[in-house]
Amino acid sequence: MHKVQSILPKKILYWYDKNKRHLPWRIKSSQKRKEYYTLVSEFMLQQTQVKTVVPYFKNFVKNFPNLRSLSRVNENKLFKNWQGLGYYSRAKNLKKTSEIIVNKYKNKLPNNLSELKKLPGIGEYTASALMAIAFNKPIIPLDGNVERVLIRVLNLKTEKEIAKENLMKKRFFFGNAVRSSDYAQAIMEIGALICKPKNPLCHQCPLITNCLSFKKKDFEIKSKIKKEKNKFFEVKYCENKNKVLLIKNEEYTFLKNLLIFPMREISKKNFSKNLKKVTNIKMSNMNMKIKVNYIKSFKKTDKIQWIDKSKFEKYILPSFTKKIYKSIQDQI
Repeated sequence: MHKVQSILPKKILYWYDKNKRHLPWRIKSSQKRKEYYTLVSEFMLQQTQVKTVVPYFKNFVKNFPNLRSLSRVNENKLFKNWQGLGYYSRAKNLKKTSEIIVNKYKNKLPNNLSELKKLPGIGEYTASALMAIAFNKPIIPLDGNVERVLIRVLNLKTEKEIAKENLMKKRFFFGNAVRSSDYAQAIMEIGALICKPKNPLCHQCPLITNCLSFKKKDFEIKSKIKKEKNKFFEVKYCENKNKVLLIKNEEYTFLKNLLIFPMREISKKNFSKNLKKVTNIKMSNMNMKIKVNYIKSFKKTDKIQWIDKSKFEKYILPSFTKKIYKSIQDQI
């Protein structure tokens, strides 16, 4: 096994040097810039594909070239540069993190796991990715791509085998490389470009001789059970003088502090009564079924905001709010 582990990093890095994608956060730069680019890209890549992130990343670092500029930006401008990526809580956490790094850590990204995980929006995976990619530490972060490579190479099948806890233990298979930063990205890249969920390109893979799934010609991966919830909501739609009422969301954990339509969760039974056309929106593992209650007035509060209908689509709003608005307009 020791011999295999010593050869494996060389094979993987050789493949990476020949085949890696040229991504804007991978450009050669100073250590300080590398840390900042890795931080921003990892936040953007949470729940978003690489090809979607690339143009947003380029624009973002052009407007906020370092931690200090990001820490000082106002929320409206921040959201404008994030608009279209969704999951706005990531942007808020990224700004909070930049503020803490500037003020508490003297403008230097912490280079240990425990300190990183104290920062807003940074969990086990993001902290591991920052340690590996930004600081060249011998850690293999477990994103979906790396998990898939590991599951296939070791031909793991049962729910217990593919559980996150077990995969964390199995990472030793990859061994270590001097170029830890490139090595972590190389394994992610193999998962993204070669070891695809369907129809993996095995004959282009540097791990082909090590892969039990290839030897057994068994590439099926057991899906991790993710329970989906059906939730029912009533949205209140109020329009006055060609303006639409929205409210700052302080009630629900999703889209926290962003503008949404006033809404309340209701039971499935009540949802079915007086049913009009329903809007379906999927958010994470939640299937949201939404019906509309047209109202003529709404109690005054400092949390409400009136949005001009002619500017609705151009306004910085969550796609969730825009989808509901579009559905309502289609029904009118």
